[in-house]
Amino acid sequence: MPFCIVSKSSKEEEGTQGGVRIFYQRYGHGSTKVLLIIGFGGTYDSWTPQIKGLVGTTEPNDEETPADFGKEGEGIEICCFDNRGIGRSSIPTKSSQYTTVIMAKDALALMDHLGWEKAHICGHSMGSMIASKLAAIAPNRVLSLALLNTSGGGFECCPKLNHQTLSLAYRFLRAKTPEQRAIVDLETHYTKEFLDEKVGSRSRREILYQEYVKGISSSGMQSNHGYEGQINACWTHKLTRDELDRIRSAGILVSIIHGRDDIIARLCNARRLAEKLYPVAKIVELHGGHLVSHERSDEVNMSLMELIRAAQSKLEPEKWTNLAVNDEGWLLSGFAGPLTKRKDDGVKCLLLIYSVFAKLQMILLFIFGVILVISEYIKRPFRSLKPVRVAALT
Repeated sequence: MPFCIVSKSSKEEEGTQGGVRIFYQRYGHGSTKVLLIIGFGGTYDSWTPQIKGLVGTTEPNDEETPADFGKEGEGIEICCFDNRGIGRSSIPTKSSQYTTVIMAKDALALMDHLGWEKAHICGHSMGSMIASKLAAIAPNRVLSLALLNTSGGGFECCPKLNHQTLSLAYRFLRAKTPEQRAIVDLETHYTKEFLDEKVGSRSRREILYQEYVKGISSSGMQSNHGYEGQINACWTHKLTRDELDRIRSAGILVSIIHGRDDIIARLCNARRLAEKLYPVAKIVELHGGHLVSHERSDEVNMSLMELIRAAQSKLEPEKWTNLAVNDEGWLLSGFAGPLTKRKDDGVKCLLLIYSVFAKLQMILLFIFGVILVISEYIKRPFRSLKPVRVAALT
């Protein structure tokens, strides 16, 4: 099987025998190289709709086939992989061995392994955090940057606090079987409208449920080390001002693609990131949930191809972005009203109040999650206790 061995060049990798192994697959052939980075708890095959849409097949390349260095033509070669902590890749045991910087270096090591000097980088959710770190660390290796259902990390990883998200969080933490996990995953990743659509005689929910159960059963539930490590990567992620400046100054065209109904990565945070990356960023809002790459795969694939072609034609950022600046602040094309930075004091005060309440909401959700986790650990010893039958004395 194709693996890339990540060298142990830092203290974080100490204790990993033989280095961290990253499992990957390649699809298609051509001079256009695309690296797909999946998100939290996902494996390489979560990119199936994009692989099929961009290269026309889901049959992986023979691992013995060399990469198409310098090959002329309009073909596309895709590489996708399992992040550390999931699937067939290594699962380091320390949470400190999982950060978006470390995982971005995994992706760069994979590019080196493939002999890819540059590539179009696309990431989903946690994968978009990794992709943005990769672009900040090595902007000279990035031809374009696509960020799907992205978030700024930290408190921005917390969903909107309401009955639906609290219920999902509670059931996710209690899910112990593939069947329980599949039900929660479907409600978390897709819109109800999409799940209720009929495909023949069955609903899409029934079809996807069977696929999820089969997939989770074959690969197994994510290990605790991988789960906690990837949580750490999301929670500690942050793009600094200098990192944002490096991406902008490199002139990398960025497409931020987001589902309007995403309950995990909030749309407002994606819009805010687009503002920070002006003028190289363009935002594409689609009707869909967190897995908009599956729910609206045709539109997502069209947006990815648009980005690739724009980067190949060296389109100027000002002609790429759909953001504009006026006296009132940043405006999105077709978006009614300013996003931030209105100059009058009243609006600034309202934005400050909103920001405080938003952070308070996230803190409460985090505390709720911690309480749930602690309660589960407390219950475990008692679940293992069994009543002992004592013989009656006569």
